[in-house]
Amino acid sequence: MSTTRTSTVPVHTQFMERMSPRAFVPEALSAAQIEQLVEAARWAPSASNKQPWHFAYALRDDANWQAFSQIPNEANRRWCLNGGALIVLLSDKQASAAKHSFDAGCAWGYLALQAHAMGLATHAMGGFSADEARKVLKLPEHLVPECVIAVGRRADAATLPDDLRERELPSGRKPLVEVLSAGAVPA
Repeated sequence: MSTTRTSTVPVHTQFMERMSPRAFVPEALSAAQIEQLVEAARWAPSASNKQPWHFAYALRDDANWQAFSQIPNEANRRWCLNGGALIVLLSDKQASAAKHSFDAGCAWGYLALQAHAMGLATHAMGGFSADEARKVLKLPEHLVPECVIAVGRRADAATLPDDLRERELPSGRKPLVEVLSAGAVPA
């Protein structure tokens, strides 16, 4: 696979440059950096402006790190614990019963693009224990753990185990013609 991406039609370079790496430099981020990431995320659009998201985080050098490190599944713990922080994205199904997950996903996208603008990398994981997240974060029933996000400075892929190192490339995308239709969607 190519190490560079190309778009079918021109788009801002941030979309082509951003990727979800697994190689992170094992140094903590600051609370101020997390605040800057979430400040960008809070400006994401949401249905009826309900903003049904919440971000819970642990910096790798704080008292919550050990508990947060148990939330990702074993396969993801192999690499994500080198990140500078772990963030659990939650959605609030009371605030927006029908669109809470969709809106939280949009907020995640804003956070990812802000991280890229700051020279940081992010990798969202669906491989995590929602039960462990509920326990660690003492979540009420209406908050839904959507994903865990590793964030930090990118490290060289050589720091990864062999099987992960070979995957440390920008992923491709389906061609535009497969995801866009004028009018009816083809069968």
